[in-house]
Amino acid sequence: MLREMRAAVVTFPGINRERDMAIALTRSFGRAPRMIWHRDTDLSGLDLIVIPGGFSYGDYLRCGAMAAHSPVMDAVRAHTARGGYVLGVCNGFQILTEAGMLPGALLRNAGLRFLSSDCHLRVERTDTAFTSHYQRGDIFRAPMAHGDGNYFADDATLDRLEGEGLVAFRYAPPTGNRNGSARDIAGILSPNLRVLGLMPHPEDLVDPLLGGEDGKPLFDSLAATLAA
Repeated sequence: MLREMRAAVVTFPGINRERDMAIALTRSFGRAPRMIWHRDTDLSGLDLIVIPGGFSYGDYLRCGAMAAHSPVMDAVRAHTARGGYVLGVCNGFQILTEAGMLPGALLRNAGLRFLSSDCHLRVERTDTAFTSHYQRGDIFRAPMAHGDGNYFADDATLDRLEGEGLVAFRYAPPTGNRNGSARDIAGILSPNLRVLGLMPHPEDLVDPLLGGEDGKPLFDSLAATLAA
């Protein structure tokens, strides 16, 4: 019998994608996630922590910089240390880099303009909890909405990410790389493959009524892994 999975979505002041994320998790997990305010540090009994998109603290200082120092983030680090999974999308990705849980930084888009449109992503590996329901090389559509999505890291870090297979998704044709991210990187993994940071929003394409189900395999992958 499959065990019951438990997921939670962390919210900060200014976060605005928590309901979209909750819908995506509920569709794949069969139950609604727990909603956690950023001052709550009790993450016991959870398998997956999700940090959604939005504009935490109004993007003051740098995107994600203030949220990275919220009380919950120490608990998120402890969660990963004991083997839990973490997904950060858009502002969540920015928070994970600012918190030092993923390398690199998200800079202003190359054109210095906010981008709000669909993009296309290529799946770089499928042997992870986040990607097992895709095929390697699959190209799928995902909405993006960000002004600071230009992934940057020094050459040594980029080479390490490539060499260790930690690039999960890249921007791909037909839309390509519109924000200037180094090596077309759209999403990266931690060395233990339990933390994923991703700039576009797969949670916004999980139902035909939303325009498609291109993003649903990511959440189905997590559901299958965590139920095993």
